[in-house]
Amino acid sequence: MSDTPDRVRFTTALHDRDAWSAAACSMDRAVKLIGKRSNMLLLREAYYGSTRFDEFVRRTGLSEPVVANELRHLVEEGLLTRVPYQDAGDRERLAYRLTDMGRDAFVPVVALMQWGDKWLAPEGPPVELSHSACGSAVTVSVRCTEGHDLTVRDVTVRPGRGATRRASTTSPH
Repeated sequence: MSDTPDRVRFTTALHDRDAWSAAACSMDRAVKLIGKRSNMLLLREAYYGSTRFDEFVRRTGLSEPVVANELRHLVEEGLLTRVPYQDAGDRERLAYRLTDMGRDAFVPVVALMQWGDKWLAPEGPPVELSHSACGSAVTVSVRCTEGHDLTVRDVTVRPGRGATRRASTTSPH
């Protein structure tokens, strides 16, 4: 067992973590946006090619009111967009397509899927993703810009542009 703790390191500026506000945390924002089970299932189906309301209902097993509410939410938040379509002899309806933001959410969705395959699927993954061009398995990993694969122990956290200090809670004497 290693003496190195299983956590990130903090720069000197962040050693007093209570001095910094987590109100603008990107992880918190992302989980609020897509972290609900229903939203993850709808995104999964969008990645698998579903575009129509009835497909989302059928493929996710969610109720129509839940699908309607969550599709509306994903559109309002910018992950999906509505586009009109019309089958011959039918009235015009709306289909759902991924936006750039929705396509970029593929990475965290696949990361969560990969984690679930490793830790929660003892019988093996229910589906396997491969690169269409070469057939190699798809994986998600954390890397630095130099290409080094990283674990939690290899990462240092420093204040970013959006970091805010907490207001001092001590009163002067």
